[in-house]
Amino acid sequence: MLHGLKVTASVLTSTAALWRGTDCFAPAREPPAELLRLYEFEGCPYCRMVRQTLTELDLDVLILPCPKGGTRFRPTALELGGKAQFPLLEDPNTGTRMYESRDIAAYLAQTYGGHARANTEPLRSLFLLGSMGASALRPLSGMRARPSKAPEQPLELYSFESSPYSRLVRERLCELELPYILRNTGKAAWTDMGPPAVRDRLLKAPADSGRNRAALLARTGRVQVPYLIDPNTNTEMFESADIIDYLERQYAA
Repeated sequence: MLHGLKVTASVLTSTAALWRGTDCFAPAREPPAELLRLYEFEGCPYCRMVRQTLTELDLDVLILPCPKGGTRFRPTALELGGKAQFPLLEDPNTGTRMYESRDIAAYLAQTYGGHARANTEPLRSLFLLGSMGASALRPLSGMRARPSKAPEQPLELYSFESSPYSRLVRERLCELELPYILRNTGKAAWTDMGPPAVRDRLLKAPADSGRNRAALLARTGRVQVPYLIDPNTNTEMFESADIIDYLERQYAA
């Protein structure tokens, strides 16, 4: 019951953000050889803008959560960038380190190809307003750190930014300061739109339209997010409620 209410609230959050971060119709042409690193926190509207761009460009990234009150990655971000400002992108492929969501979006598109919608006005202002509205709807979620046990290896999450179910998992990962590789699984074709029952049963559309969608299908036999992989315990699972329960049992202190 409670989880259902949270899902409903998350749907409203995606609606406020105009469902940006759903598709990857114009992905990066030259994905980076090494994982990008992003210091951010889930509830931040500017961080959301960068995550939306990453979904649109179909780029994977190592998320290093920096919620308010966090002690695991915030000090490192401050040391690297010189100020407690987020998002902070670090690209080991080019030695680039930068703030500002607009600059990060432009850098990613210019460096790796593809198209990010929020690079130009008036779309940027519209999407930023939507992102701020989305944060206002969930003022306490994905914002503040909670005590947790640090994993030896980063977790791995198949997700796309606007997914209401994936958001609930990302919020918990952020609050527990658990690093994870975000495998962006945006919808790469119009036939991917809508719930799986419509896509798979009525449209009978191929589910492997995108890079990570194909990888997820090969790994599990279906395309559904969120999907969590924890190499520390050899655990893999679907379903947001089950994933959140697992994270609480395994890592919450």
